[in-house]
Amino acid sequence: MYTQFYNFKEKPFNLVPNPAYLFLSSKHENALTYLEYGLSEKIGFVMLTGEIGIGKTTLVRHLLNQVEADTDVAVIFNTNVISSDLITLILNEFEIEFKEGISKGSALALLYDFLIKKYSQGRKVLLIIDEAQNLSGEVLEEIRMLSNLQTDDEMLLQIMIVGQPQLKDKINDPSLEQFAQRIAVSHHLSALTLEETAEYIAFRLKKAGGDPSIFSYETVEKIYEVSKGIPRTINLLCDASLVYGFADEKKFIDTQILDQVIEDKGGMGVFTKDNIKKKALPDVQAAEEHKTLNQDLLRRVTDLETSFSQLKEVYHNYIGEMESRAQFCRDEMMNQMKETVKFERQQNKQLSYEYGKLKERYRLLLNKFKKP
Repeated sequence: MYTQFYNFKEKPFNLVPNPAYLFLSSKHENALTYLEYGLSEKIGFVMLTGEIGIGKTTLVRHLLNQVEADTDVAVIFNTNVISSDLITLILNEFEIEFKEGISKGSALALLYDFLIKKYSQGRKVLLIIDEAQNLSGEVLEEIRMLSNLQTDDEMLLQIMIVGQPQLKDKINDPSLEQFAQRIAVSHHLSALTLEETAEYIAFRLKKAGGDPSIFSYETVEKIYEVSKGIPRTINLLCDASLVYGFADEKKFIDTQILDQVIEDKGGMGVFTKDNIKKKALPDVQAAEEHKTLNQDLLRRVTDLETSFSQLKEVYHNYIGEMESRAQFCRDEMMNQMKETVKFERQQNKQLSYEYGKLKERYRLLLNKFKKP
């Protein structure tokens, strides 16, 4: 729509992860170095963590493009599984034939035979598990057991787990100590700085064939302030600003256009952890004699508003990633993902209903306490 107006050869801020648009900040370069080292040395598990939208998937896809031709790779996105389904899911991803209803022991035997065959052919085998923060402790323990599939001096299966910061917290649980000990290389991908944000925006504009100075520096500063340096949020703000600029026939994007984008979006899609909390703080003056009761009720309302906002953010981010994940998944996987979206929608409706009830109760109590 706006590509011709700004002389772009393609949209510079597409939300779909594209390795060609990977901006290698110092943080991303360090992460890539760690991942490449872990895979080349074949030492234990490799773990990559980072906030939603930080660029983990783009980095992994870039890494996959660099994987040697002698490596067989499987990527698992559906992490809402139970331990009994994990092995058959892995068999599916490696396209290993098996009969429905196969026992866990038989499935492991098939996987081991596959790994031995690849080893004898001089090939490497890599399993990547994305969204690993959703895995239960039981499933993580099953994954740890896969590291026992090895020869006397070499692991037959290299495993990379990718997830949000909660993954680190989960693995630090004492019950998963053995799993944590198997992680040989770990890296946390942090947000961009203001300087890196400016470089990131200019890089993508130039990559698309446009003028890297379309956005004023004041606009970049505000984009950083709102996005907290999260690339996906930066993309969303920049893309919407270009649409608005095109509509107003403005060749350069100033803060007025960005302010209009933020106002029209009402926060949807540009939430960060910091501004979610700020938005969730209600302006309430509780009666002093009922301070304890009101504060407890206020806390519950605030927590529910925060959960509601986060759920909407997760829902929109999930939809944005569906297109990217489709490139890795077969039709069966897509059906599973659609069921997950349906479930999330049902949860969203239920949460909205409960939130309304609780807020109404809070209003009635507050009116009661204000009466003389």
